[in-house]
Amino acid sequence: MTEVKDRIAAASGPEEPGTPPALGFVGWMRWMWRQLTSMKTALVLLFLLALGAVPGSLIPQTGIDPIKVSDFLTEHPKLGPLYDKLGLFDVYKSAWFSAIYLLLFISLIGCVVPRLSVYLKALRARPPKPPRNLNRLPGYERFEVDEPGDVLEVATRELRKRRFRVQAYDGAVAAERGYLREAGNLLFHFSLILALVGVAWGSLFGYRGTVLVVVGNGFANSVAQYDDFTPGRAFSGDDDLPPFSLTVKDFEAKFQEDGPQRGAAREFKAQLTYQETPDAPEKSYQLEVNHPLKLDGSSVYLLGHGYAPRVTVKDGQGSVAFSGPAPFLPQDGNFSSFGVVKAPDARPTTLGFEGFFLPTAVIADNGPVSVFPDDLNPALVMTGYYGRPQPETGKPESVYQLDKSKLTQFTKDGDKWRFQLAPGQSVQLPDKAGSLTFDGYSRWVKLQISHTPGTDLALAGVLLAILGLMGSLFVHPRRTWVRVREQDGRTVVEVAGLDRGPERGLGDEIQAVTARLKPASSSTEEQP
Repeated sequence: MTEVKDRIAAASGPEEPGTPPALGFVGWMRWMWRQLTSMKTALVLLFLLALGAVPGSLIPQTGIDPIKVSDFLTEHPKLGPLYDKLGLFDVYKSAWFSAIYLLLFISLIGCVVPRLSVYLKALRARPPKPPRNLNRLPGYERFEVDEPGDVLEVATRELRKRRFRVQAYDGAVAAERGYLREAGNLLFHFSLILALVGVAWGSLFGYRGTVLVVVGNGFANSVAQYDDFTPGRAFSGDDDLPPFSLTVKDFEAKFQEDGPQRGAAREFKAQLTYQETPDAPEKSYQLEVNHPLKLDGSSVYLLGHGYAPRVTVKDGQGSVAFSGPAPFLPQDGNFSSFGVVKAPDARPTTLGFEGFFLPTAVIADNGPVSVFPDDLNPALVMTGYYGRPQPETGKPESVYQLDKSKLTQFTKDGDKWRFQLAPGQSVQLPDKAGSLTFDGYSRWVKLQISHTPGTDLALAGVLLAILGLMGSLFVHPRRTWVRVREQDGRTVVEVAGLDRGPERGLGDEIQAVTARLKPASSSTEEQP
């Protein structure tokens, strides 16, 4: 029998001492959960979240300015597509940013919930009994008395006066304060969760859109009327939009006219009329920067402004092919504004124009430029294109860009044809292709309409985080004991304390408590 066992042992090979058992699936899941819910992981995820938000501030975002995103893609044909694949043009909705966000949310919950149960147990616990050797503690005082008298009663009153929680033991008093420091830590972490919930709520059920409105025109709150619209993931369409409408009646802009800051913006005001519902009475509002109009949970902000030249284009047959304002986009601080005018219905050839509107035009060495943002000497400087009529494709085109792939630029005397007009002037197109009249100009304003339902919740989370951080920084946990005992026929009173953190005035407080206790007893000489 013994021989058989030896053969089995030899066949199975020698055992390797100290080999840990396999974790298995459940073991690995527990290990991963502990790693995820550790404070170190939460701090790393918080750092990654802050780091991930940096591209959202440096790189143009589709939800804020899709025109800049389009220009970036055009100017950087290699880098732009890479950014697009990485989600850097829409950082806060990208998969990687959402993953960091969700992991941080789970990590914080995993940190807070277990600590909450531990804290509640500690909150109900009594201050611990005094250690055997109080003289080994950082703060320690001792004196002798003939009779103990009411030393412990005076100690109880004094410690409670100093905001200690007191527990009496046989021949001793234990006191503790600063247990709210852990509550501050928990409140801080809970408030981060609250802020994350608020941000998530806003991103799910909110929306944000921008629209350019020429003075005199109106806007109704529907998805089709936005220039760009970014809905939340749980947004379901026009049914979730409040049915308000508004009209831009006037716009005023003031600029610094002299000094080193000449041309700096000083005041923007847009006069609006609005209706909260189609049947509601019309109201007036003066819209300014940082003073939004609140409408049924949505906010209307004034983001920018510019000029919209009013142009009339007639084709070679004398028919009006285009008439109205064409918004031009500012390119510099003096509001040199670039824009296009399209007349695809012109016959026998389609017409298109691009160029600049200069609010204060002067002739410089490199041509006409604007030297001031206000409309002191307006001029329209453009060039024209013509081409064959194209069939409608139904594909949307930007109103700020002219597709010149199927157009030819007008020439005159062998050179590219350009023209400059003042308000009220006209120009005849080469080859009797038609005419263009600069009728005047209007102002336009860019409005942002947004609804973020979780803003108040996120703000409450931030305020609570500050409150919790203050509690964790300024509340100092401390334990103090007063014990009366007999030693060598004498009555000895010991006062000791311990800071549960960096020592902050512990010795002074122990001396103050000791001084308060001495008059309560018939003291003799203090023992060293």
